[in-house]
Amino acid sequence: MNKVGILATLQARTGKEEDVEQFLSSATPLVAAEVGTTAWFAFKIGSATFGIFDTFKDDEGRNAHVTGEVAKALFARAEELFVSAPQIQMVDILAEKL
Repeated sequence: MNKVGILATLQARTGKEEDVEQFLSSATPLVAAEVGTTAWFAFKIGSATFGIFDTFKDDEGRNAHVTGEVAKALFARAEELFVSAPQIQMVDILAEKL
C-alpha cells in the first residue's frame, strides 16, 4: 500500500494556462522513470488552477521525487508560469483503491 503522497496546487499566470498544460503533459516521461513514484496525476481544477497528486510506498520514494527531474523543472519555470510558488503539501495516505 502507498503510505505517503504529495498534493501540489498551481495557479497559472494569465495567458500561461496552455503552457502549464503542456508542461504538465511533458513531465509524464520523467515521472515514468521514477521507480519510487507509484502513481502520478496532473489535473486541472478551473481555467487557471492546476494540480499534481502523486503517491509513494515510503518516504524514500517521496524524497527521491522531491529532488528529481520533475521538481527541478517545475521550480525552474515557476516564476514564468505561476502567479505564486507552487503550494506543496506532504500527505499521509489513509486508504487507497488503485
